[in-house]
Amino acid sequence: MEYRRLGRSGLKVSALSLGSWVTYANQVDTTNAREIMAAARDAGVNFFDNAETYAAGESERIMGAALRQLGWPREHVVVSSKFYWGLSDDPNVHHTLNRKYLLGAIDGSLKRFGLDYIDLIFCHRPDPDTPIEETVWAMHDIISRGKALYWGTSEWSADEIRAAWEIAERHHLHKPVMEQPQYNLFVRRRVEQEYKRLYEDIGLGLTT
Repeated sequence: MEYRRLGRSGLKVSALSLGSWVTYANQVDTTNAREIMAAARDAGVNFFDNAETYAAGESERIMGAALRQLGWPREHVVVSSKFYWGLSDDPNVHHTLNRKYLLGAIDGSLKRFGLDYIDLIFCHRPDPDTPIEETVWAMHDIISRGKALYWGTSEWSADEIRAAWEIAERHHLHKPVMEQPQYNLFVRRRVEQEYKRLYEDIGLGLTT
């Protein structure tokens, strides 16, 4: 397996990762998840991707249970989650990146995983109703409190990512390290063109 630095951070993630979207809880139970994750780890995968909204939180619970059963050293695996959609229709929980939601969401995610910290947390979509500065401060505080190690974005525009990075730079906050965009044979423009300057200018990493 090839391992690559995540942006300009010192963290190395496997070139191939294992994600839980659609499958965990809907098609895969804890026993299956444990077997799949073990096979991936045997092949050198160290990055396991998840999100709060996947199966309404059940995906995190299943992956967390599988991790406990597998008993791997925590420093040997990279676990991610993402926040934005929320687990209820409450206006301060649903489709938002406000401070109140984010500080509660990380606690809920940690409880479902059964972990002390999450390696990577993503803002799962941009939130036009919350100032980017508020979101950057909240993500910084989550990392400063030891609940996550790195933060990034998912499906943000290049301008939004740059704005978040510049706010963090100005206030000496933890900067966004990575973006998780859609990228495949049919959807290429954002990764290959729109983000092109960001790779060099701010050292943006991708988890595709």
